[in-house]
Amino acid sequence: MEKYSLTITKLRQMVKEGIIPGVSYLIFDGSREIRDVQGLAQVYPEPAPLKPGMQYDLASLTKVVGTVPVIAMLLQQKQLQLDDPVNKYLPEFTDSRPTIRNLLTHTSGISGYIPHRNELTAPALKQAFLTEMHVDDTLNRQIRYADVNYLYLGWIIERILSLPVQDVIAQRVLQPLKMTGASFTPAPENCVPTEVQAKRGVIRGKTHDPKGYILGKDCGCAGLFATLDDLARFGRALIETNFGGLLHPALVDAMFVDQTLIPGPHSRSLGWKLLHSRARDKHLLISHTGFTGTWMVLDKQTDQGFIVLTNRVHPTAQNQEYLDARDHLLATYLKEKEKIME
Repeated sequence: MEKYSLTITKLRQMVKEGIIPGVSYLIFDGSREIRDVQGLAQVYPEPAPLKPGMQYDLASLTKVVGTVPVIAMLLQQKQLQLDDPVNKYLPEFTDSRPTIRNLLTHTSGISGYIPHRNELTAPALKQAFLTEMHVDDTLNRQIRYADVNYLYLGWIIERILSLPVQDVIAQRVLQPLKMTGASFTPAPENCVPTEVQAKRGVIRGKTHDPKGYILGKDCGCAGLFATLDDLARFGRALIETNFGGLLHPALVDAMFVDQTLIPGPHSRSLGWKLLHSRARDKHLLISHTGFTGTWMVLDKQTDQGFIVLTNRVHPTAQNQEYLDARDHLLATYLKEKEKIME
């Protein structure tokens, strides 16, 4: 697996240069794997080593690891359809134009400002999201990534199944795939800390996302914690076994195809961002990131994957250097993954 030497060098440099406190990563290429843990779990209030098996706040990876598979199962069971209007399930939202597809692909045009959002109670925040948002002229015209789309998807799951979305994810995704280190309520001592904030102190074992922190079990856009092993199990299941046999092959394939209704090719499938491989056929890969410093790339056609877990928001979320380094890392990985296997 020497072909990934530059990718690994860049990962280690990010730790050495202090861009991230530490990193847990996995590169898999068919049956072969490279995995490692480097650096620190925290630098504040005192340095502590990063250990294998620690749980990370996945942030927005919750969308594709948890919420998207549940929506796919509901599509498979014909409990909803991609082009159903959102307000079929959430009548409090009165605009009948956005659909489930729009939510999944971030093409809903749903936007709006909620004053003092982070000071609201859970019921008040949910009511505000459902009644104070509007649909602008980007509907089906522009991809605009927004958490509100996955809050709505979570609440749609709750209306259909009469359970909190995070309980549904635990029952239908985490347990069947035996993701034993994945949890919405982890033991803080095994978690990698995220940001140090004036109001919350050192955030550890509680979701960093302020909406997720308020909404708790009713949040489908963030809140999941998991280990590197959990995401390895998830990634391989998705691209190798049709999600452990839980999904029809056609639904998994749909995650690797542009699902927007915008004319021309675009970069969003069912939840995932699409990337072109560097192979001759330019086939599509799927990728997603999390604000806290988590990242996953999967290639179903070649059975390859790259999982990176960091706490780049520790001790502060003001870390543009990480975003720049991540872009370089992605480009390096995409180039190296196409090298002829040794």
